[in-house]
Formats: sequence, C-alpha cells, structure tokens
Amino acid sequence: MAARKIDPDKLRSALDAQLIANDQPEYDGPAAGLADTLVGAVVTAYDRGSAPERAAERLAVRYLLERLASGAPGRTVEVRVPPHAAVQAIEGPRHTRGTPPNVVETDARTWIDLALGRIGWDEAMAKGAVSASGARADLSEFLPL
Repeated sequence: MAARKIDPDKLRSALDAQLIANDQPEYDGPAAGLADTLVGAVVTAYDRGSAPERAAERLAVRYLLERLASGAPGRTVEVRVPPHAAVQAIEGPRHTRGTPPNVVETDARTWIDLALGRIGWDEAMAKGAVSASGARADLSEFLPL
C-alpha cells in the first residue's frame, strides 16, 4: 500500500471544521503545519469528551499512519485503523496475497494516542485496545512517532 499524499485543501477544510467544532478560530498558520495542527485539534475534541469531526479524525489517522510507514518502511506488518485507513510498514519479509501474517488493528483514538505517546504499547495491549497477530506485530519500538 503506497502512501498517498493528503490533499492540502481537504486537510485545511477538515482542520477548520474541527477547530470551529472546538470553539476555536480557523487556522491561519503555514501550510506545513496543517497536519500536526489537525492532529492536535482532534486530540482536543477527545480531551473535551467530544467526538471529533469524521473527516478530521480520518485525516489525522491517515497522516499518522503515513508517518509510521515513512519512518519504518517495509511491507511486513499491516496496520489497520478501520474504517479510516491502513498501511504496510516495517522492514522484513513481504507478503503478496491474502491476509498478511502480521496485522495490527485498533480504533482511531487508540492509534492517535499511541502515535503521540499518550498511551504506551503495553498499556494498549493490556486494555485490549489493540489486536496484534504475528511475530512482528509489536510496534513498541516504532512508537511514539
């Protein structure tokens, strides 16, 4: 699964919608800061006990998954955050058909919390917030991003 560049217009739109939902002004910073600011806005919604805007959550998940894939390139482990996105990462044997032998699956909030270091891998596993199968499905050495 090749990483796809996130459309900056969609990113800005989702960010502004999330900021408005958070009772904050629209983003007026540099384009280079859009994705990180979006992740922060989604976390703010979580911390307030609100559900983030769907597009904002989806793009935050996708951005963080792409950061994982960029930082740990490979095709050995498939990391899934349904229904938002999935990537293949981690160097090692590559699978070509069917379900990969190493799969990590979690929800959006847990993925964002793991990626940002708000929760540790072992804690997420102990809580049952992450499903990991396969000998290489431990992401602890790659997290936080």
